[in-house]
This record gives sequence, structure tokens and C-alpha cells, in this order.
Amino acid sequence: MKLYGYWRSSAAYRVRIALNLKKIPFDSLSVHLVKNGGEQHSDSYVELNPTHLVPTLVDNDIVLNQSLAIIDYLDEKYPYDSVYPQALETKVQVKAMVYDIACEIHPVNNLRVQQYLVNELAVSEQQKLAWNHHWMALGFTAIEAKLAKTSGLYCFGNQITLADICLVPQVYNANRFALDMSPFPLINAIVKRCNQLPAFIDALPENQHDAA
Repeated sequence: MKLYGYWRSSAAYRVRIALNLKKIPFDSLSVHLVKNGGEQHSDSYVELNPTHLVPTLVDNDIVLNQSLAIIDYLDEKYPYDSVYPQALETKVQVKAMVYDIACEIHPVNNLRVQQYLVNELAVSEQQKLAWNHHWMALGFTAIEAKLAKTSGLYCFGNQITLADICLVPQVYNANRFALDMSPFPLINAIVKRCNQLPAFIDALPENQHDAA
């Protein structure tokens, strides 16, 4: 199994955590999003993944993009230590929170979105940072309110789910963008607990071989 990713990609980070939690061996292959004009635009990579994005998982004849689809594939193929609770009512709530993070908060941090703001719209660094802070804070406020009803040690009780797997990389992004996280104590506590676990530590961006 091969995972094409980039050390600081939130989406690749999610998949690394899931692979680690399930103890699935994989080869990590770097697609550097900045060097050489962005290796995600190379002909060889675009043939593998026409979206010009990471991650891409290759498992024998299966080539799959989109981190959430990849994690669902892994969860179906390796159903032990599932990233979802068994109860349907809780499972769909986990999925809703996952989409809150992956579809509502994360896209504004995407490198190509950031580059478009600067290169095409001539947004200053200060304006870009304020724009990021606005959307991340709005999203985290909703997550914090949800966690007040669902959290235990983790986002949903005391079981690690896909919600935690998505939340940790997003908070990593928020810290990188210097967002004030003090209004979100539940989020901070959950992320701190997750980041004490080997599966999350090994997946940290700075612990990847292509970190720079």
C-alpha cells in the first residue's frame, strides 16, 4: 500500500492517522506541493490523480483520492478498530461533524485557495490571515457547541472516531495560522489527548520524512 502525500497536507495527515490507528503498513511517498512549481502538477502525478491534490492511495489495482473516501475504504477493508461507532444515530452524527471540518473549515486553508487569494486577488498577507481566522473561528465555534453535547475523552464519548482524526489536523492548521484557540477548551482538550497517542504522534507533519 502506497500513500502519496505531503507532510503538511491536512488531508494526508488524516489518512496517516487512520493507517496508524489500524496498524496498516504503508509506504509514504512525497508529493511536494511547493518545490519545482508543485509536484502535484507533474504529468506522472496528474495521471495518477487528475485533481492535482493529495493524498492518493494506491492499493494494488485500486487508486483512490479524497481523504474521507480513502479512510472509508480502509475502514471497510480492515473493519477492526473502526473509525465509526456502531450505533447508527451516533455514526451519522460523527459523519456530520467530519463534514463540518473537512467540507466547511478545511477548504479555506487549502494551498491553492491561499495562492489564488494572493496571486489573483492581490490580497495582502494580513488580509489573508484575517480571512483565514474568520472562517476557522466560525467553524470551530460550531464544533465546540456540538462537542458540549457529545464529547467525553474524545469527540464522541471515549472512542476515537473519524471526527477526532479530522479535528487534530485542522487544529494543527489553526495553530500554524496563529488563530487564538482559547475560546475552544473542549477542542483543545480533545486534541491534547489525541496527540499523546502513538498513532497521532507518528502522523505529525514534522515527523514525516519530507518535512522541511
